[in-house]
Amino acid sequence: MAVVHKVYAEALLGAAKDAKRVDAVRDEFTGFVEALRSSDELVDLLRNPQIDPRAKQESLQAVLAGADETFLNFVRLVAEKGRAGELDAIHEEWERLLAAEERILELELTTAVELSDEEAAAVVRKIEEASGRKVEATRTVDPDLIGGLVLRAGSVRVDGSVRGRLNSLRDELLTRG
Repeated sequence: MAVVHKVYAEALLGAAKDAKRVDAVRDEFTGFVEALRSSDELVDLLRNPQIDPRAKQESLQAVLAGADETFLNFVRLVAEKGRAGELDAIHEEWERLLAAEERILELELTTAVELSDEEAAAVVRKIEEASGRKVEATRTVDPDLIGGLVLRAGSVRVDGSVRGRLNSLRDELLTRG
């Protein structure tokens, strides 16, 4: 994460709060980034340093016609400053700021077998109780885990898998030998 992305994301969050438009801006920004990710032409336009920032600003204004005024002003400013090609990265930082503010813990739950929705909900509930935060979990399956689960939240990884325990035992045996 570049510092500049955080600065822009913080500025947008402040403006959205002041205007009492956080939810509207969130919807607009998310929708825009989804459109951006599905349009190579738009990405190329925004990232091309040979295209004048004013031309990028005009293109963005056309794409965002009818958008929330707070979000539209933000995009105009970003384009004016020559940072339009970084809107995707700014959005990632914006989402991190919102999650921190709303005390949402985003984590990846990896298990050896597919969990039922009820089982996954039970795990998430226990994490919410332990952390005191709302949890949004993505689920993946890795049969190599053998059993148990691995939780990853940002750079923190908690390995409660059978494979992880076996690896720890192996390492312990090697250091004692």
